[in-house]
Amino acid sequence: MSSESSAPGASPRAPRPGAQKSSGAVTKKGERAAKEKPATALPPVGEEEPKNPEEYQCTGVLETDFAELCTRSGYTDFPKVVTRPRPHPTFVPSASMSEKPALDDQRLSGSCSLNSLESKYVFFRPTIQVELEQEDNRSVKEIYIRGWKVEDRILGIFSKCLPSLSQLQAINLWKVGLTDKTLTTFVALLPLCSSTLRKVSLEGNPLPEQSYHKFMALDTIAHLSLRNNNINDHGAKLLGQALSTLHSCNRTLVSLNLGFNHIGDKGAGYIADGLRLNRSLLWLSLAHNRIQDQGALKLAEVLRPFPLTHTEVVERRRLLLERGTQERLRSPSSSRHGDSKAEREKSQVMGISSMVLADKMDKMQAMKTPKGLGKKKDKPGEMVKKEEKSGSGPSPTQGAPKKEDTTKAGKGKVTIPEQKPTKGKGTKTGNKEKRSILLESEQLVAEATEVVNPLLEPVEHRDGKVFMPGNKVLLHLNLVRNSITEMGLEGFLAAVQYQVKFSKAKSASKGPVGLLWLSLAKNCFAPQCLAYAMIQELMLPRDPIKAKLREEEAMAVST
Repeated sequence: MSSESSAPGASPRAPRPGAQKSSGAVTKKGERAAKEKPATALPPVGEEEPKNPEEYQCTGVLETDFAELCTRSGYTDFPKVVTRPRPHPTFVPSASMSEKPALDDQRLSGSCSLNSLESKYVFFRPTIQVELEQEDNRSVKEIYIRGWKVEDRILGIFSKCLPSLSQLQAINLWKVGLTDKTLTTFVALLPLCSSTLRKVSLEGNPLPEQSYHKFMALDTIAHLSLRNNNINDHGAKLLGQALSTLHSCNRTLVSLNLGFNHIGDKGAGYIADGLRLNRSLLWLSLAHNRIQDQGALKLAEVLRPFPLTHTEVVERRRLLLERGTQERLRSPSSSRHGDSKAEREKSQVMGISSMVLADKMDKMQAMKTPKGLGKKKDKPGEMVKKEEKSGSGPSPTQGAPKKEDTTKAGKGKVTIPEQKPTKGKGTKTGNKEKRSILLESEQLVAEATEVVNPLLEPVEHRDGKVFMPGNKVLLHLNLVRNSITEMGLEGFLAAVQYQVKFSKAKSASKGPVGLLWLSLAKNCFAPQCLAYAMIQELMLPRDPIKAKLREEEAMAVST
């Protein structure tokens, strides 16, 4: 009893010298360990390995590169790169399928914890879904990221591995928690990617500063989808200014999807202002917004001749003087140019744009003048010049092949975003053919060698104002499920009537023809409304898909 009680008390009182020495050594080691530990055990994602992500050379295989870069950056748990599952072509419910939900409900009721769901269903795990090229199963064509937050460090990893993907065509982000700061980082890495990257989709990602217009500053993005981002009139103003201003214009964006946002009349007016001088956008969706009659009238106004503002008139005169000076400097090169110089000086005295003498602008002028006068001007001395400049001026000629494209449907890569709200008859084939038409139109935009400022288009002087031809490059306008009444319909009816009349006058020559699709269903007017019925009647023969179907039906009947 005494030995047991004295043992605990004896050791601290009279420790052996050897024991004291060894304990002192342990204490010193513990102190050193305590000093060293904070440097190695800071965050769970700290870089414990000496490997540096900058030293890694990407192989072009996203699964390998992303995993290696995440590991080198200190991540122990990171999203896996998986092939995107393809939907089944047809779905036929069966009796066994009807019993399956009941079994699943019983299993879920037994274990409803989040951990069991996440471990049981792979769907809840963050992944990077990729769509591969059919010819080369290792080449990534599209990337889909859905439902997990993309942070700054992940974007840094993307900036290293995405540029090595030589066949990358599209990046689709949905609810990824980007902020205005990380959006800027994401936009900065896009130019590093392959030149084949043409489509970016950022949806379900509201931003406080609504800086989505930064995408449009890039000269590589042709298709941009910004659905369901709570974009309001302020965001629409920034997007409209990115489309065009008096001194700048976007020349690469072909399609813009702004569906399912909060854009009202003011926002629609800003978008319309952007369309005044934009000659590249072919496809615009404003479906499921808050646009009423005033916004609809603003959009309809730019589709037909509209008066220039005072600042636009001043800028147009400046451009004409600058162009005239440049052409006079080039005039001694040939006698043909000398002749055209004399004509230009005569035209400037009369107050007519010098662009009337250009090949594409002559075609636009034929719409304004009587047919006989327009053809007389074109035929005598201008045909040689037209052949010489056949590649110049992309804007006036972008719309022509849109009608010819009906014979080339189903050709090209599918990158045009589908408009889900507008489902109807023949949705699958219709969307496919629309995409092929717009894809070939996009090629025309890319192949253009010289860009003509829309302010230099031929104008019409009327009632003391200068009227400019409306935007006839826009092919598709979707305004489904807004708040437009019969008043707004009257504006679109006038615009469509003008474009139909113009396209008939231009039927023998190439040039933009205006809207081919106009979607106004499910607004605040009766389906039997007279103006709506007239719009549908006028648009029916302009729709190339329906025209092709009618031709096929006629051929089937004749045979």
